[in-house]
Amino acid sequence: MVMKILEQKKLKYIPHYYDPIKLDACFVAEVLNQNPNQVFKTLVTVGSKYYVFMIPANKELDLKKAASFLKEKKIEMIKQKDLEPLTGYIHGGCSPIGMKKCFPTFIDESVLSFNTIFFSAGRIGAQIEISPSDLKKVVNYRTLDLCKE
Repeated sequence: MVMKILEQKKLKYIPHYYDPIKLDACFVAEVLNQNPNQVFKTLVTVGSKYYVFMIPANKELDLKKAASFLKEKKIEMIKQKDLEPLTGYIHGGCSPIGMKKCFPTFIDESVLSFNTIFFSAGRIGAQIEISPSDLKKVVNYRTLDLCKE
């Protein structure tokens, strides 16, 4: 699905595959021999509405900071059982591209340091490498300081 969307838009990407023996973004960075700051995980949260956040593999989303930026009282991770019905993706294979609905999407501002980033291709064991500017052509995201110090 993700790769099909990128191909329809004629966007350049590189697929990467790995043996998914662990569902962990740092593990993915390690097996792909990539900088964990450049491998992003996609997190789905809920406040008064749903939000998608992408942060580096080795970082943790600061929910209080995110809530403050979004003028929400509180934001929390959605329950794992709610992920697939909401997005069409399962835990470990969630991509910001091709979700069932478009949700406000935010990427940690560190994305601006890289020519390309890696994130899930929509299934466990597959990653996409793409430029942040090409990602912007399919996902209308904003950059924010999202990670815990």
